[in-house]
Amino acid sequence: MKYFILVYDGMADTPVPELGDKTPMQKANKPMMDKLAKTSRVGTVLNVPAGMVPESDTANLAILSYDPRQYSKGRSPLEAMSMGIDMQPDETAIRCNVVTLSEDEADYDDKIILDHSADEITTAEADQLIRTMEEHFGNDLRHFYTGVSYRHCLIWKNATDTYNFNRPHDILGRRIGEYLPNDEEGKPFYELMRASYDVLSDHPVNRQRKERGLRPANSIWLWSPGKKPALPSFKEKWGLSGTVISAVDLIKGIAICAGMETVDVEGATGNVHTNYTGKANAAIEAFDGGRDLVFLHVEAPDECGHRAEIENKVRSIELIDEKILTPVYEYLAGTGDDFKLLLLPDHPTPLAMRTHSPDPVPFMMYSSLTDYNGTDCFTEQTAAEKNDFIPDGSHLMDMLTSEDK
Repeated sequence: MKYFILVYDGMADTPVPELGDKTPMQKANKPMMDKLAKTSRVGTVLNVPAGMVPESDTANLAILSYDPRQYSKGRSPLEAMSMGIDMQPDETAIRCNVVTLSEDEADYDDKIILDHSADEITTAEADQLIRTMEEHFGNDLRHFYTGVSYRHCLIWKNATDTYNFNRPHDILGRRIGEYLPNDEEGKPFYELMRASYDVLSDHPVNRQRKERGLRPANSIWLWSPGKKPALPSFKEKWGLSGTVISAVDLIKGIAICAGMETVDVEGATGNVHTNYTGKANAAIEAFDGGRDLVFLHVEAPDECGHRAEIENKVRSIELIDEKILTPVYEYLAGTGDDFKLLLLPDHPTPLAMRTHSPDPVPFMMYSSLTDYNGTDCFTEQTAAEKNDFIPDGSHLMDMLTSEDK
């Protein structure tokens, strides 16, 4: 038996007026997904436990069977693992976004956060900014590390890992003063963020970006601290060899901690312009190489949700259907071996909210062995109408690997 888990990060949504009050899932032309839905088990699942922040680490840990209430230690430590950082027990990893703040206000606290991704800055440009941060503010206690695009890491010795930072994508368009870590415990972080603006705002990289009509990455934003994580081996837990394919350090970090293989796909960006075909080919190569399970994560719908890019969110779903789901399904069907597919978002990222919500998401499970009474198409509405609700996403692997009745 082969298993293919395809995660459409942030795909679930609410009706969008510009789409005729349809969701992107309802609007998208996704013939393979809808074809498979007809004979799949379709329902809804809650991947984010009540009271937990609806972050991608929480939800994807659950999908891979790791109860986030036990194993979630913050997203940044997982990203640090993916980046090859050997964290020590007394070190805290902190996500370090490079963001765009408004420039007209004299005081840092009065600035407006315009973009959590600085127009999805390239990694090459961001690397220059992070190197500058290290030159100015790195010391024996803290160091900056370049990640991918706007997502980077700060390792800080003897820093708190429990501070409740605000997530930058939650406060887009707002004055930042009331969201900054400027109380006594947060003061060291606040001072570093404030100082970063003075260093980055006139950086050559940002001057060049503005000349090209792009937003500058003129400040860092710190959030999601945590200590070094530890997960039980996925193979020992399930008896399955697994490969994880993603452009996102967070997802790769989960895989590394779980002892799973990770694959770097050239041109995988984490946005709508990612290398869909390359990801599909990597999945097929993993199965060809004897892997039992492939977990393929696509960030594009989530980023489109954060950026309120309506048409791009619809298009990302269509591209995943055409360039990933279709070729991988056809490959598996052509092998003659039994296989199962699990398709779902990790969490919703509604375009109206521009951030994650903790609500249940639709799922569909296709089996080459069993025809289920599915739905004519796969959407949030059709999944909810099936009244098949899984209250704990960490049980999805139990469902996927159970024998067909």
